[in-house]
Parts: sequence; C-alpha cells; structure tokens
Amino acid sequence: MISENERDPLELVQPIILRIDKQDPPSAEEAISAVARAAVLAYLSAPQDERWQLWAQQAFAKSVRRANPKFFSRVLEETEHGMVSEVGKAQAVGLLPLPAAGLPKLIAKLQVSGTQLEPDEQGLRAPVTIALNLSLGMSTGKAAAQAAHALFAWLTEAPAPQVEAWLKEHAPVGVLWLERREFAAVSSRAVGPVIQDAGRTEIEPGSSTAYVLQTEV
Repeated sequence: MISENERDPLELVQPIILRIDKQDPPSAEEAISAVARAAVLAYLSAPQDERWQLWAQQAFAKSVRRANPKFFSRVLEETEHGMVSEVGKAQAVGLLPLPAAGLPKLIAKLQVSGTQLEPDEQGLRAPVTIALNLSLGMSTGKAAAQAAHALFAWLTEAPAPQVEAWLKEHAPVGVLWLERREFAAVSSRAVGPVIQDAGRTEIEPGSSTAYVLQTEV
C-alpha cells in the first residue's frame, strides 16, 4: 500500500482538517458527516477554480487530518478559501486542492493516521445518507475520506435541482454503517457510484467502501 508520504509530489490533494477536542469529542458519525460536507462545500465555493479542474483529472485525492482546537483555529486563520462544516460536536474545514509535496507546514505536520472516535448507537440520519462498509474496520479518518469521495461522486451526477434543494436544507449528511452482506445488497439502491478504494492506506485495493443513499428520515 502507498503511504501519505509516498504520493506523487505533483499530485493535487484536498486537505480536510477535523477538529477534535479530547475533552468533548464528537461521535464518529458526526465527524464523518462534517468531513464529507466540508470537502464538498469547499468545491462548491469555487467550482471553476483551475485547481479543482486539475484535481478532478487526477485521483480525487483527499487527506483527512486531525487538529486540536488550538491548531484548528490556526488553520482557519492561516489558510484561504476554507469552508467550515459543523455537525453536532464535530467541526471540519475543507480546503482547495494543493500539491502533495507543497502543503503548508502547519497542515503537513497534522496527523493523518490513527483518528478513531466512538460511534453513536443512534447513528446519524438525513435524506442524503452515506453507507459505509463496517466489515472493513476502517478508522474514523479513513471512513471520513471515503464518505467524502462518495458524497462528491453523488454531487457530480445528481440533477441540479436535487442538489439545490439539498443545499437549501443546509446540506445534511447522514452516516449508516452496514455489515458486508447488507452493504453489498443495499448497494443496488445507491445513488451514484460505489466507491472502491485505491488501497493507499489501511485496506486492500479495490475494496468497496461507501456509497450514497437517498432515504426517508
């Protein structure tokens, strides 16, 4: 598997920073939803920016990094065009794509791996819900990146009126964990593609990780 440090230095990566307060952490579902929303809202804030165009021609790479409240505030102060997403106790900021080898020092030193939060037994429901493959044992950070891939894929294929209606409702995103068999069975109802991971971190290449469902709340 390819680590974050082994990316092509010319590849564009979208950094998404997740704020985690150890004293009062969000649930895994809140964090995943916040990250996915932040990634997409950042794109929607400037879809004609040429960096997005170049990024879309590559691997749609995303890098979810965690920050404590102090560093998260610094990221907001020192970066431009960031879009903040809040879901429950979770906050995340999505940034414009940057070269993998040219991330600002503040962002580059934030941790990528090991982000793990406790799930909420109640889950998180919304008309647009991301189904995740529980059987893969993904960390919260990995699942968040896959959720962001799925939401972006849905956004690019959904009819414009549907997206506009979703945005008018403040872009709610639910999170649903499914065991392998149910994940495969329910995938026939996916709205948009089923995401298959490139295998750079944590899981095997080609693993089916996430897709979007449109559900009744």
